[in-house]
Amino acid sequence: MSFRYSSRRVWQRRLWPSLTCTNGNQRSQQLICLHAQQRRCVASTADGVASTANAERVLFPGALNSEFTNAMQFIRPSTHKAIPTYRVLDQYGQVLDKETGVDTEDEEALKLYRNMVCLSIMDLLMFEAQRQGRLSFYMVSAGEEGIAVGSASALHPSDVIFCQYRETGVYMQRGFTLDQFMNQLFSNAKDLGLGRNMPVHYGSKELNIQTISSTLATQIPHAAGAAYALKLQNQQQPDIAPRIAVCYFGEGAASEGDFHAAMNIAATRQVPAIFVCRNNGYAISTPTSDQYRGDGIASRGAGYGMDTLRVDGNDIFAVRRATKEARRLALEDGGRPVLIEMMAYRVGHHSTSDDSFAYRQRVEVEDWKRRDNPITRLRKWLEGRKLWDEDRERALRSSLRKEILVAFDKAEKEKKPPISNAFEGVYEHVTEEQRMHIEELKDILERYPKEYDIDPYEEGLESLTKLLEKQK
Repeated sequence: MSFRYSSRRVWQRRLWPSLTCTNGNQRSQQLICLHAQQRRCVASTADGVASTANAERVLFPGALNSEFTNAMQFIRPSTHKAIPTYRVLDQYGQVLDKETGVDTEDEEALKLYRNMVCLSIMDLLMFEAQRQGRLSFYMVSAGEEGIAVGSASALHPSDVIFCQYRETGVYMQRGFTLDQFMNQLFSNAKDLGLGRNMPVHYGSKELNIQTISSTLATQIPHAAGAAYALKLQNQQQPDIAPRIAVCYFGEGAASEGDFHAAMNIAATRQVPAIFVCRNNGYAISTPTSDQYRGDGIASRGAGYGMDTLRVDGNDIFAVRRATKEARRLALEDGGRPVLIEMMAYRVGHHSTSDDSFAYRQRVEVEDWKRRDNPITRLRKWLEGRKLWDEDRERALRSSLRKEILVAFDKAEKEKKPPISNAFEGVYEHVTEEQRMHIEELKDILERYPKEYDIDPYEEGLESLTKLLEKQK
């Protein structure tokens, strides 16, 4: 496993040791001086080398290590080999490098397998619940369980995570409970998001996971900015364990402008971040063949000067090892961004609003289900070590199904959040305009009780009355 390195880092290695941890204002001044000093060094070096009559290399500020050549050769991607895909296990669950092994204890591997199976069963049950009209929306993670569960298991609990919408396994691995999942899916009174988001848009301040947004790719620049803040925090508070930002997104999101802006600022500011791209073959209905001509998403990381690796997302051990190493690199030399392209195949539909068989053959999906997936591959490894068998499989699936259905039943019976949640959390105090809206809504609900059933909402009209009184 090897990452690609940026030549820009040589200047940071020379200059970074001169920085010492002081207060915020001094630190800001030091960082400004650092960037200015870097620019002066590059400019002066380029001028010095360029003035030499027999110079073999000119350190142009825009390409520091470019050598002269009298052969005009265009770079043609088709003549280069594709970036390799790192793996630890083959599709039969056999370890490829016996000496290195899997870096995972047997007990931990069993926990990872349990979480992946739990995620798979929950996806099946929730998909059916949506089809029955009991949920308004859902997205499954079939085929990508190993990416979410495996990467999350290799991160520190304090690392700040930005998800897209298919990272349910990240939440599960970090400790998000089945009750919390179900409360959010039903947007009930116990939902941590106060009923303000559509289903599968989870969030947890306790677990350091930012709330998911429907808007595609917006979490990527958010992660780059957060990582820069963490870089400053890591420098100014050396007594606290250093943290990084981790961002997940699909290859379709990498076609958005936000992706490129985020990659560039992360690379130029050398922030401690891991960008995890789930390349599952489809951006809703668009296959990768229609999304890009280049070598996947990994080639873009190298283009931005970032350490980059492509990984077999069906191999949870490869995912874990790559994430561990990426985190180490992200904290090296004060911080640097790392891009990991996790390769997978989206077995399920894009969402419950999608019919993927309208744009791909059913036989293609069934072939992937049968041939290789992260759950099956890990199970083969466990069975090879005599840690798993069919009896344990049946018992696990039966118990998990019951746990999920119990949580589902409880959440479905909970009341909806108080109506007052629609007005709180925007301003510190209710504005005059908001007060008029609250009073008008309260009046309508009182005058037309048959048209507006407020019994399912916690506290009913009383929540609006309390809000008005509290803000007097």
